[in-house]
Amino acid sequence: MPAIVSVGLASLPYRFTQKEIMNLTRQLFENDYDDIDRLLRIFSNGQIESRCFVQPLEWYIQKHSFSEKNDLYIECAVRYGAEAIEQCLKQQNIDYKDIEAIFYISSTGIATPSIEARIMNQLPFSVHTKRIPIWGLGCAGGAAGLARAFEYCRAYPKAKVIVLAVEFCSLTFQIDDHSKSNFIGTSLFADGAGCVCVAGDNVLLSDSPPSIMDVQSTLMPHSEDVMGWDIKDQGFYVVFSKDIPSIIRKSFKEMVASFLQKHRLTVEDIQHFIVHPGGKKVLDAYRDSLQLSHDQIKHSVEVLKHYGNMSSVTVYVVLQKFMKQRIKKGEIGVMVALGPGFSCELLLLEWR
Repeated sequence: MPAIVSVGLASLPYRFTQKEIMNLTRQLFENDYDDIDRLLRIFSNGQIESRCFVQPLEWYIQKHSFSEKNDLYIECAVRYGAEAIEQCLKQQNIDYKDIEAIFYISSTGIATPSIEARIMNQLPFSVHTKRIPIWGLGCAGGAAGLARAFEYCRAYPKAKVIVLAVEFCSLTFQIDDHSKSNFIGTSLFADGAGCVCVAGDNVLLSDSPPSIMDVQSTLMPHSEDVMGWDIKDQGFYVVFSKDIPSIIRKSFKEMVASFLQKHRLTVEDIQHFIVHPGGKKVLDAYRDSLQLSHDQIKHSVEVLKHYGNMSSVTVYVVLQKFMKQRIKKGEIGVMVALGPGFSCELLLLEWR
């Protein structure tokens, strides 16, 4: 089965503590909410200590047009996307020209030509490299991109492909949006860029990476209002329902159980959970739904603590921690991410 070969991450220029971001949020919103002190508790209760952004904090207290923010998205996506690719490929000394396809994942900016085309003008890829940009899957995009890469490599077992996820959630911030969704977003979302290389069965590998055994996508009908964007003249306005944890508790266990049952597995057979940390309440809902121990989601907790929610990129940071860990041959893992739709992406992994 196709295998995950390596993971690379970009280093973003600005890291801020949660307290610094909370103080800025107070400055921006204290005249809009009578209960600002109560609302600001979400910053200390969310188990996030710091996050990375592509701009200094003072940039966010000024108004910016949609076009200005999107131009900055394109500039930063090319710069940090290229860095993530370089970090990913050099781990296994993979030549750029050996990459057959690039899957580009994002939901926080738009570009045509798309970002991977612009990166191909900077890095020495073959001009025949296939480009597959995927937009709008939000937090589920990282897992979905790996699923599509798995399907490509299953069809072409000699292929090496990369999945590049780039999200600059901070550039979507709306200074004039006084909604609770926007307020919550300021306590949670962050920026990031990550790249994963996937190889087919006929590629010789020097170590024993996790193989992707199967994937499953699930759309929950008529749930468009749970998560996503409202797109207006000034750009993206976040839609973020408070019902997400309760939806997970109600539906998630059944989705995972039916997925595993196809392989005669149960949740108890899974040693590793590569879970997208959408937030503290989301992680708690995962743990309650599947009766997971704290140790089973410790990497997700750690990533949330030091990075916040970088949308599609976040699960790649969690995955990188598993790639650095010594895992026994034959152990099994499940990758999980939820996103707009409302949807769920699952991948079954086995360390071979």
